[in-house]
Amino acid sequence: MINIAVLGCGTVGSGVVDVFFKNKESLEKKAGQELDLKYILDVRDFPDSLYADRFVKDFNVILNDDSVSIVVEVIGGLEPAHEYTRACLERGKSVVTSNKELVAQYGAELLDIAHSRHVNYLFEASVGGGIPIIRPLHMCLAANRIEEIAGILNGTTNFILTKMFREGVTFDSALALAQKLGYAERNPADDVEGKDACRKICILASLAFGSHVYPRDVYAEGITRITQEDVAYAAGCGSVIKLIGRAKRGVNGAPITAMVTPAFVSHDSQLGNVDDVFNGILVRGDATGDVVFYGKGAGKYPTASAVVGDVIECAKATDTSPSLRWEKSNGGNVAPREDNVTAMYLRCRSFESNSLEDAVELFGKVKALSRDGKPSNEAAFITPAATEREIDAACKKLEEKGVSILSKIRVLDY
Repeated sequence: MINIAVLGCGTVGSGVVDVFFKNKESLEKKAGQELDLKYILDVRDFPDSLYADRFVKDFNVILNDDSVSIVVEVIGGLEPAHEYTRACLERGKSVVTSNKELVAQYGAELLDIAHSRHVNYLFEASVGGGIPIIRPLHMCLAANRIEEIAGILNGTTNFILTKMFREGVTFDSALALAQKLGYAERNPADDVEGKDACRKICILASLAFGSHVYPRDVYAEGITRITQEDVAYAAGCGSVIKLIGRAKRGVNGAPITAMVTPAFVSHDSQLGNVDDVFNGILVRGDATGDVVFYGKGAGKYPTASAVVGDVIECAKATDTSPSLRWEKSNGGNVAPREDNVTAMYLRCRSFESNSLEDAVELFGKVKALSRDGKPSNEAAFITPAATEREIDAACKKLEEKGVSILSKIRVLDY
C-alpha cells in the first residue's frame, strides 16, 4: 500500500483528488500496487466533501507520518511550498508538483535533495499542463542534443491574440472575455506580462541545457502593447502574432539565448496555427529535427492528469530518476537581450520626415508593409536580421529625426 497526501485543494488540487478516486482501480493496476489518498491539506473547511475525513490543516501531520511516501504539492507560489517540498524530500518522501514558479526558482536544489534521499521530485504538469513535455525531454529524446526549444506556453495570451486576429477586437476586450470564460485570472499580470511563460521556458532550458536558468536572467515582454494596427500589418504579410518563449543553445560554450516576447510568425508555420487556449512546444534535436507537442496547456483536469501521471511514476520507481536533473548555477548563463539576432517589425509615425526612407537609410533593405486605412504619416516595415543592440541604435537615430516608434515586434521563423 502506498499512501499519498495532497497539499492544497484549489483548482488543481481538487482536480487531482477527483481524478485519483475516479480512476483509482486503473491507477493501481498501472502502479502495480494498492494506492490510497490519505490526507488533503488545506486551511479551509470542506464539510460537504465526500472526502471530508481526509482533510487536515497541520502540515506536520503529513510530514511525520512515515506511511505517506508520495506528496502532491499544488499550493502554488514560493512559500510555504518551498519549505514544505524541501521538508518532505528530506524525510524521504517523493514530491509531485505543478508549481512552475517553485521549479523555475529552486528546481536544481530540490532535485539534488531528492537524489540524495533516493526519492523523486517530478513536475510534468509545471510546463505543459496536460501536454507531456518534461518526460519526453529527458527520456524519449535522450539520444538527442537539444539545440533549441520554442513554444506558445501560455493559453490565456494565445486565446487573447486569437480573438484579436479572428474578430478584430482590442486587447482589453479580448482580456475581458478571457476572464469571463475563466481562462484568465482576476489579476492576469503573470499571463499577459509574460511571467508565466518565462518560468516555463526557464524549466525547459534548465533541463535541455543542463544548468539552472533563473527567470531573473530571462528577458520577458508581454502582449499588453499589441494593437489592432499591428494585427493588420501581420495579417497583411501572411503572419500572426504569438507570445513565444524560446531558448537556444549557445555556440562553442557561449551563453544560451532565452527570452519571452510577442513575435510575428508565419500563419502556416508549426506554431502559427496553434490557436485559442491551446499550447504548442517545438523541440529541435540534432537527431530528430523538429518535434512539436500540442494540446491544452492548462485547466483543472488536463493539469491534474499530468500530476496523477507523475504520482504513478513515483509509485513505480525504485530510486531517483537519473536523467531528470540539472546543475545548480549562480545565474548569468543567459546572453543579454542586446546580443539576440532577429529581424524586427517596426511601426513608425512621423510628422516631419519620410520615415520609410529614413528607415531604409538606417537599416538597409527593409520589407515595407501595408494595411487598409493606413495614415499617410505611418510606415511599417520589417528590418533585416541584426543584433538587438544594432536595431536599438538605429531606432534611437530614427527618433532623433522626429520619428515615433509605435510598435516593435520580433520576427521569428518557426
